[in-house]
Amino acid sequence: MRIIITTAAAAATLGLAGCGAAPTTPAADAASSPVAAGYPVTIENCDAEVTIDSAPERAVSLNQSATEILLALGLEDRTAGTSYETDPVPADVADAYRSIPLLTDGVLGHEKLLEAQPDFVYSSFASFLTAENAGERAELQKLGVPSYLSEFDCTYHEAVEGGATFDMLFDEIETVAKIFGVPDAGAEVVADQRGVVDEGLEIAEQIDGAPTLVWFYSTAASASTPSVAGPGGLPQTVTEMLGAENLFSDAATKWPEVSWDEIAARNPDVLVLADLTRGYPGDTAQEKIDFLRSDPLTSTMDAVIHDRFIIVPGQYMDPSIHSVQALPTVAQGLVDLGMGR
Repeated sequence: MRIIITTAAAAATLGLAGCGAAPTTPAADAASSPVAAGYPVTIENCDAEVTIDSAPERAVSLNQSATEILLALGLEDRTAGTSYETDPVPADVADAYRSIPLLTDGVLGHEKLLEAQPDFVYSSFASFLTAENAGERAELQKLGVPSYLSEFDCTYHEAVEGGATFDMLFDEIETVAKIFGVPDAGAEVVADQRGVVDEGLEIAEQIDGAPTLVWFYSTAASASTPSVAGPGGLPQTVTEMLGAENLFSDAATKWPEVSWDEIAARNPDVLVLADLTRGYPGDTAQEKIDFLRSDPLTSTMDAVIHDRFIIVPGQYMDPSIHSVQALPTVAQGLVDLGMGR
């Protein structure tokens, strides 16, 4: 991603500096501040060029992952609304999260979005920025509402070319921080994130061999169509960093819907289960385990017979401020399951 700082605001600042003897006003002070001097900002994001004329004051985040990145940057007072929660809100940001209006319990619609009078829209998922949901990005831009879409999902469910990396996440955090004029906060968050990655790699050194994994996120219409991690997403990246093997790295998309026959035939050493609380059937980790133990086919899998489950919040499988936690959590889980040296 490229960040392009245009020069118009900088020139305006130089003009103000030349009038040092003139009385200042709040507007002049704002125009000469470091934040104001950084605008307009133009970014290239998911093959779209987006210009942000001033630091957003009424941002709307379309999903929990985007909201929590804004919170990590200290931007709750500049977030006018959020939607689509999938997991329990972490305790350390719960108060700030609940201070943001929840605009809808599900996916935010276009009219409801406009009612919030946003000056910026942020989404982790391409499917939310469509005509059927919050509105297409080009349409929002025409209305004077710039948007940012996570580079992890420029095209719905399509694997990231070259593979998803934590550096992409760090770039996203720093880009959003620049958009809001808080680059120092972005640098601080990324430094913390890198520390978690280092912790995970240190634990991973204890793993013996190359355990085989299946990352089970959710089910579609029924338990017969599980959605699992394929190539091109962060679960694949975490698996590789652990020296393990994702048994569906050969899939065509990053979240393929497969069959339990396929999973049973591949017989993973460990099942990594997403614990979701959005309310869909089979979303919680306990529901997943209950199904796996009761189904005549899945109950014969080695991982099920030997209770080799690693449970992680859904955010750990999505690009989010919590994604890095998947690395030490799964690494420690493998060691605890007897796969360490």
